[in-house]
Amino acid sequence: MTKITKLSFILIATLSFGFRSFAQNQGMEELIQANFDFAKEQYKVLAKNIPADKLPQNLDPKTGKIDARDIQWWCSGFYPGSLWLIYEQTKDETILREALRTLKLIEPNKTFTGNHDLGFMMFCSFGNAYRITGEQAYKDILYQSASSLATRYKPEIKAIQSWNKNKFWECPVIIDNMMNLEMLNWVSDQGGDKRYKEIAITHANTTLKNHFRPDFSSFHVIDYNPENGSVRRKATWQGAANSSAWARGQGWALYGYTLMYRDTKNKTYLKQAEGIADFILNHPNLPEDKIPYWDFDAPFMPYAERDASAGALIASALLELGQFVEGNKKQLYVKNAEQMLRSLAGDVYRSKPGENGGFLLQHSTGAFPLNSEIDRPIIYADYYFLEALKRYKDWYL
Repeated sequence: MTKITKLSFILIATLSFGFRSFAQNQGMEELIQANFDFAKEQYKVLAKNIPADKLPQNLDPKTGKIDARDIQWWCSGFYPGSLWLIYEQTKDETILREALRTLKLIEPNKTFTGNHDLGFMMFCSFGNAYRITGEQAYKDILYQSASSLATRYKPEIKAIQSWNKNKFWECPVIIDNMMNLEMLNWVSDQGGDKRYKEIAITHANTTLKNHFRPDFSSFHVIDYNPENGSVRRKATWQGAANSSAWARGQGWALYGYTLMYRDTKNKTYLKQAEGIADFILNHPNLPEDKIPYWDFDAPFMPYAERDASAGALIASALLELGQFVEGNKKQLYVKNAEQMLRSLAGDVYRSKPGENGGFLLQHSTGAFPLNSEIDRPIIYADYYFLEALKRYKDWYL
C-alpha cells in the first residue's frame, strides 16, 4: 500500500468512525428528547387521575384503576421527583405547578422515623427540587430529613435498621437501604452534621461484609441480633428464594456502591460496584433486551415476569459507574445502559400516549412472592428511567 493510499485509508476510516459516532449520539439525543416530551404529556394525564391527597403508585392493567397511596408510603418521593426531572428538561409550567403541589403534600415526611426510606421519600423529591431551584427551604427540609433518618442507626449492628421488629424479623436490614445513604452523605457534604456521612460509611461497610456472596450477588434481607450485631439469618422478602438474586435488589446494590464511591472515593466501593455490574451483565439469565426477569433465578424462564423498574435502575447506575472507569469497562457499561434505555423506550415497555393511567413504563414487578404489583406500571420505574435519560444526556452526548 502506498503512502497516499495509507493516508486516504486512515482519513476515510476516521471520517467514517466520526460519522457513526455522531449518528449514534444523534439517535440517542432524539430518543431522550422524545421521551421527555412524551413524559410531559403523560404526566398531565397521571396528575388528573390521582386524588389530591395521595401519590400514584401503580396501575392495575385489568381494571385500569390507579393505586394511589398516602404520603408515608415509601415511594411517595418518586412522583414529585419525576415531575422535577420532566420540568428540568421541558420547562413546562403545568408540570412545575404539580411538582410544587406535591412537595407541599409530602413535606411532613421530614420528621418521619417509621422506616429507613427517607432517602427515597425526600431526596428524590426535595433533592431534585433544590438542585434545580437552589431554594433554601428545600435544603432545610433535607437537613431535617437526614436527622430523622439518622435516628434509625443502631450502633449495636453498625447499620441503619430498615424495618421495625415484627413477627418475621428481629432487626432487618435490606439491600434497598443503600439508596438512602445518598441523602446522609449530601447533607454532611453541604455543611450539615458530619455524623450522617459517618453513619452512611459504617452502614455501607457492614452491608459489604454481610450482604454479599462471593459472586457479588446480594441477599435481600440480613436479620441481625439487635443486642450484639451478630447475623441471625440471611434471607429474602421479595426474591424467589433466600439463595436467589432478586433483580431489583442487585440494582439497589449496584447503584448504592456507585454513589458511595462517588461520595467518598473509597476504591473498595468502586471495586464492589464493578463486581456487581459484572455479575448482572454476565449473568446467563439476563435477556437479550437487557431487561431482567424479576429474579435472576426466577422459575419458569423464559416465561417469568420481567421487571422494567430493575432495568431502569440498573441503566441509571451503569451510566454513573461509567463515569468512574475507563476504556473497555466504560464502553461496556454505557453500551449496556443504552441498550436498556432503547428497550424501555420501545413498544414493548413504554406506554402508548394517554394509556396506562399516565405512567410511562409498563411490565414492572414489585413483590412477586407476595402477589403484589406483578406486571404493572410502577412509579419508581418511571423515576429511574427519567433519571437515566438525563444522565445519558448530561454525560454521554
